[in-house]
Amino acid sequence: MASSTEEFEAEDQQDRGAWRLFLRRNQRYLSAIGTLLVIALFGAAIFHLTAEVRYDDVVSALADTSRRSVATAILFTGLSFLALTFYDVSALDYIERKLPYPAVALTAACAYAVGNTAGFGPLSGGAIRYRSYSRLGLKPEEIARLIAFVTLAFGLGLAVVTCLSLLAVGEYVAPLTGIDAAWLRAIAVFVLAGLLVVLIAARSGREVRIGRLVLRLPDSQTCSRQFLVTALDLAASATVLYVLLPAGTVGWPAFLAIYAVAVGLGVLSHVPAGLGVFEAVIVASLGRAAGVDAVLGALVLYRVIYHLLPLLIAIVVMIGIELRQLAGHPAASSLRRAGGRMTPLLLATLALVLALMLVLSGVTPTPDENLAFLANYVPLPIIEGAHFLASLLGLALFIVARGLALRLDGAWWASVAIALAAILLSLVKAVALGEAGMLAFLLVGLLASRRLFNRPASLFGQALTLPWLTALGVICFGAFVVLLFVYRDVAYSHELWWQFEFSAEAPRGLRAFLGVTIGASAVAIWSLMRPAAAAVAPACGQEMERAVAIVDAQDMSDANLVRMGDKSIMFSADGRAFIMYGRWARSWIALFDPVGPVDAWPDLIWQFIEAARSNGCRAVFYQVSARGLSHYADAGLRAFRLGELAEVDLQRLEMKGGKWANLRQQVSRGIRDGLEFSVVAPAEIPAILPELGAVSDAWLAHHNAREKGFSLGAFDPRYLTAQPVAILKRQGRIVAFANILITGTREEGSVDLMRFSPEAPKGAMDFLFAQLMEYLKNEGYRRFNLGMAPLSGMSERRLAPVWDRAGRAFYQHGERFYNFKGLRAFKSKFHPQWQPRYLVASGGFNPILALMDATFLIGGGLKGVIRK
Repeated sequence: MASSTEEFEAEDQQDRGAWRLFLRRNQRYLSAIGTLLVIALFGAAIFHLTAEVRYDDVVSALADTSRRSVATAILFTGLSFLALTFYDVSALDYIERKLPYPAVALTAACAYAVGNTAGFGPLSGGAIRYRSYSRLGLKPEEIARLIAFVTLAFGLGLAVVTCLSLLAVGEYVAPLTGIDAAWLRAIAVFVLAGLLVVLIAARSGREVRIGRLVLRLPDSQTCSRQFLVTALDLAASATVLYVLLPAGTVGWPAFLAIYAVAVGLGVLSHVPAGLGVFEAVIVASLGRAAGVDAVLGALVLYRVIYHLLPLLIAIVVMIGIELRQLAGHPAASSLRRAGGRMTPLLLATLALVLALMLVLSGVTPTPDENLAFLANYVPLPIIEGAHFLASLLGLALFIVARGLALRLDGAWWASVAIALAAILLSLVKAVALGEAGMLAFLLVGLLASRRLFNRPASLFGQALTLPWLTALGVICFGAFVVLLFVYRDVAYSHELWWQFEFSAEAPRGLRAFLGVTIGASAVAIWSLMRPAAAAVAPACGQEMERAVAIVDAQDMSDANLVRMGDKSIMFSADGRAFIMYGRWARSWIALFDPVGPVDAWPDLIWQFIEAARSNGCRAVFYQVSARGLSHYADAGLRAFRLGELAEVDLQRLEMKGGKWANLRQQVSRGIRDGLEFSVVAPAEIPAILPELGAVSDAWLAHHNAREKGFSLGAFDPRYLTAQPVAILKRQGRIVAFANILITGTREEGSVDLMRFSPEAPKGAMDFLFAQLMEYLKNEGYRRFNLGMAPLSGMSERRLAPVWDRAGRAFYQHGERFYNFKGLRAFKSKFHPQWQPRYLVASGGFNPILALMDATFLIGGGLKGVIRK
């Protein structure tokens, strides 16, 4: 019986493990499906709540809104965005960095204009901040902590404001929500008490642990200041919608509580911009008090004023900064650095908004007076065709918006063509002057910022990623709900599809929606059915000769790893630079920054990303330096610290004084042990290859290791004979060696393959490195590259990202897997300067997968990793 119970428990545990594995593997897809289910659920709720409302009633309510109310709403929108800038100011103060307020305010305003309007990964406030602040000198880990601070501050502030509002006006909110006032207050007190306990426990910035959750909160003063900022922001943004509602609908304190709940649910739903979720909560709460038609009209105006207007203003400001007359002014230098790469994201967000506008315009009726005017001048077939094609242009504009965000020149040309065509069709189908004006604004913005879209990439070779497909699904769901709402009184019949009359608005809407749905489905299927990752062939022959010539003309000695011949090579269009890379699973992994002049990097980086994605793979850059981070950020990638590279300044190398005492002792000991150092020229290496091979084989056997690859060299005669080799002899026999990596500029020297036999005396490698650095110094080299110490230098700050905290924990406790601390200690003997090195990839789960693929690529697979 006991055995049966144990077997049942084992099977149950295995099932749970299988489910957890399934959820982890399919997290992105399940999240996307969940988002679409949420928008469908809230769309159905809105349709049910508006059962007694007609489209004409909403239009009338919208037209009846006074200009004074609109002007007041615009004023409070400005106050809200002013408050939003202080989120970033407080975050910078907390991470102890100072930046000019104009640049911070511009970044924050643009981030919220994009985040509020688009609200999904590729076009979000985080992407804006990363691109801007990286150009202003912040490190990736600092930007990550800043984003974490802003997110946490808004979430906590939203919770506090909502709970305080419920305590004050619970009896007014209860009838609107269907929950008893006493229960509302009890919930509010419970939440406030929990937050108060957490804040008291973390009053000095200490960590607070709740089970497995670790909260690193700022001190009480910072929390209090941030709460005031959040309260001002929510109060101002709530007032924007409040003044657009009919007077006397509900008291302002009660409305603030409802608004805060609606915003919170919109954020938690993960639906782009909370579209549909926010509206459903507001309509459910206020529909009976003010009339659903008036509430819907106010919500439409709110979206235009609070979401669209700041985006338009941000684009105008950014285009102004791009103008040479302003950019040449000294006061605009920080603004230009902050905003130089934000304009494409702003225009991409506007393109998304206009894409939605064109799609929704296709499923809504034309005003009667406009239709009557068109009937006198435009034939019916042209109106029908314009109506249908305008909707398809909305879908096309959505697709090219991704290319605008990535600064593709093809996307720019396509967007210009779509905007011109859509302007003409908007006038022909409905004399839609507002619609045409918005499209003209996009066209002007594109023309004014032409020079920013300079990436010669294939637009049609790109498949939409899952977040973009999710957003496309949200647009289609939204269009379907609007179609049902507008024509709810029209009885459906198959004959509607074939009705072509000036007054037949419902059939036109049905055909337009069908065209968009078919087109969106085709795009989704094409994106999901991506071609299998193609194999990449290592470079050889003429390609290798070109790469070696570029390596010899630049400063990075590690670039000589291209001589191994195990990596593929991608050259820039002008042939002045290259990227060496390999493929493992779904990752194309570039080793180091591009090799060659820095001005050739941006286009080459994008060329590599484009090629990887066209083959259905993720683009990864491994062991890159800080100076290229802004270029990777421009391409939409994020940086994650891998460790630190040790560099010794050979010009200042003097092994004198107390700090060099231990190393001097090792040198003296090596001389007493009979070690002799020398450097063998490439032409003389073939004669000693058998001895070097014996040392290498003994080293591998002693360490039970196998040859690595990719970022490390292997014992290959062609590789070893390409450059000098440093050797140590004892009693006439070679006991240790290291191949020297150098370039023609004599800026940097390094070593790659380091092997010693068991017969070598203790401290032989210290002796070898010390003698080699003295040799390179005498030869005129400026610095010596000691290589990277993995996971070294991970942030220990309170708001450090999860990546850094995990890396730090592995560095502290992972000695059984790798000698992290020992390697750092060995390099520290030479008193180097430590430079950060990063893994660059897209966000989400991709960095973890990319690091695993890079590890397998270096080790030659799982077996190689296990065997070290």
